[in-house]
Amino acid sequence: MASPITDSLTLPTRAASAAPSRGTGRTRLPLNGLLALAAVVFTGVVTEILPAGLLPQMSADLGASESQIGQLVAIYAVTTAITAIPLTALTRSLPRKPLLVALVLGFALVNGVTAIADSYALILIARVFGGMLAGLLWAMAAGYAMRTVEPEHSGRALSIAMVGTPLAFAFGLPIATTLGGAIGWRAAFGVIAIVGVGLAIWAAAALPSFSGERSGQRPSLSSVLRMPGLVPVLATTALFVLAHNIAYTYIAPITVASGIDRHLDLALLVFGVLAVVGVIGAGVLVDRWMRSMVLVATALLGLAMIVIGLFAAQPVVVFVALAVWGVAYGSAPTLLQAAPARIAGDAADVAQSMVVATWNGAIAAGAFLGGLALDGAGVEVLPWLALALLAVAAVIAATARAAFRPVGAGE
Repeated sequence: MASPITDSLTLPTRAASAAPSRGTGRTRLPLNGLLALAAVVFTGVVTEILPAGLLPQMSADLGASESQIGQLVAIYAVTTAITAIPLTALTRSLPRKPLLVALVLGFALVNGVTAIADSYALILIARVFGGMLAGLLWAMAAGYAMRTVEPEHSGRALSIAMVGTPLAFAFGLPIATTLGGAIGWRAAFGVIAIVGVGLAIWAAAALPSFSGERSGQRPSLSSVLRMPGLVPVLATTALFVLAHNIAYTYIAPITVASGIDRHLDLALLVFGVLAVVGVIGAGVLVDRWMRSMVLVATALLGLAMIVIGLFAAQPVVVFVALAVWGVAYGSAPTLLQAAPARIAGDAADVAQSMVVATWNGAIAAGAFLGGLALDGAGVEVLPWLALALLAVAAVIAATARAAFRPVGAGE
């Protein structure tokens, strides 16, 4: 089956171990390497959000306000959004595995510096470097996972690698927060640093090697952006993530009327577990039903917004809506990263860097716009604002023919 990649680009070289078995027509997924990638993604997400879980301890020890500690998460995300595209462009020619291993070691260094730093300023600098590393990692990880198998199985490979994201939100932050409460916030960062060194060794041993792009075969950033279907994918991504974050950033006030805010930790745990279900479902279906799955995810998130908007005071109904929301959002990383990687072919890392910038920009914009709406019109308007954005995303995904083509037939 042909992969829907721009004709001017060639398929990435696949790992030898990923070749289809003769006589079976099936590809054996390189689980060891993909699980190593998933663990790297898991640790990267935990690194990003860890200050939020250790906020009181860090604030007291560093003599900084809790809002300043919270800004350590914001500056990380903003740095990621700003630097993902230029850093990816600068490193396109480098061999992929040494670069990936170096990034993982960089995360270990950032966490190590945070663990021993005696000032807020030094930690802030470390977080800026962490955000730079994250932008490059997120741009690489999806394409790396998809290159380990044949195109018709790339979505499954991507879903395994990306499962680290919902797992980090569901289990990583609570575990790390508990660890910080037991042994201190510095020790928690130290443990994550040591884990990072181990992950670098695992990745070096388990992942296949891929070369970078040759100088004569590297399309410019503008030519990548002009590839058929990429702009609609980025627009769909921006609207979907913006809609999610307008509501999710303010999930505590949204759940006050139902009383779920008093058990928000349990609700978010269920959200995270169901997000893993969404990842698995997307991985099974994305290779043949990409456009349909994008529309289903958008519709499910829209349905959750409608239910919360209409029945905000009904705890059981809102709880179910949060579960549906988790499934919808959990499928998004696989769906919205597989599409640009297939469109861009050998330039997948550049396309992914645009997704990273779009995604992180939408996170920041969602928090900002949601806050304006909350202050100006009240919490009741947030689900409806999100629903309006999702409706536009669905129209784009349904009508942009080149944006979400599956590898195989079936759509």
